[in-house]
Amino acid sequence: MKEQEHKPTAAELPAGGIVEAGTAAEFKTGPWRSIKPVWNKDKCIGCLTCWIYCPDAAIQIAQDPAGKKGMIVVGIDYDHCKGCGICSRECPPKISAITMEEEKK
Repeated sequence: MKEQEHKPTAAELPAGGIVEAGTAAEFKTGPWRSIKPVWNKDKCIGCLTCWIYCPDAAIQIAQDPAGKKGMIVVGIDYDHCKGCGICSRECPPKISAITMEEEKK
């Protein structure tokens, strides 16, 4: 007679879909995008609106080396930017320091 295989009950199954907080930096999600933001340093007024609205923390900021302002935009982290375009839409219209361009792979 064949021995019966043990089938786990729901209580015995491991939990699924658990994501630990604070691990986003470990996952490069940039390759998902088809368009990307391009930051124009010369047009940027340093309002940091793009940084505030970016859902992926892809807008890179740093202390102003000239000491005139607190923090300034210094670039875009393309490893984590998904190309949503929120930064470009939120940049003040008369400034338009961030434009969206087609991603070239």
